[in-house]
Amino acid sequence: MINYYSKNTKIGIITIFEENGYVVQVCLPTEPMSTNGCQQLETPVITEAFKQLTEYLDSQRTSFSISVNPQGTTFQKKVWNELLKIPYGKTVSYKDIAIAVGNPKACRAVGMANNRNPVPIFIPCHRVIGKNGSLTGYAGDLDCKEFLLKIEKPNQ
Repeated sequence: MINYYSKNTKIGIITIFEENGYVVQVCLPTEPMSTNGCQQLETPVITEAFKQLTEYLDSQRTSFSISVNPQGTTFQKKVWNELLKIPYGKTVSYKDIAIAVGNPKACRAVGMANNRNPVPIFIPCHRVIGKNGSLTGYAGDLDCKEFLLKIEKPNQ
């Protein structure tokens, strides 16, 4: 059974979905979401995920220790695993990720994998920016992406 729970945060109402002890989806305030077939229940995993998320948004946490299990294609999972390697406070380009997954010409595919990341923030797709340094695309909208990056680089 997939459980979900919503809470208001510094960036708006976020909904976290959990199944079998893993966070499987995070819906940011501007994202459409469906709870069909899910049960509204704040499980210990969801409670811990919100605790860590709140600490992160309050600049009190630089990494997460919750278990995630995003569902996607083999390529998407390769991209998401590379995103987990981006250090707090650092950004990389879509091209950097394409090279890291062994397909230097797959910048657009990397962008689509980022777009389909079901566990944003915990899998830090917000740390991927355009080659020229521009903030391109984010499921939570560009204001949210900019806010998250400013948390990680407060002096910029």
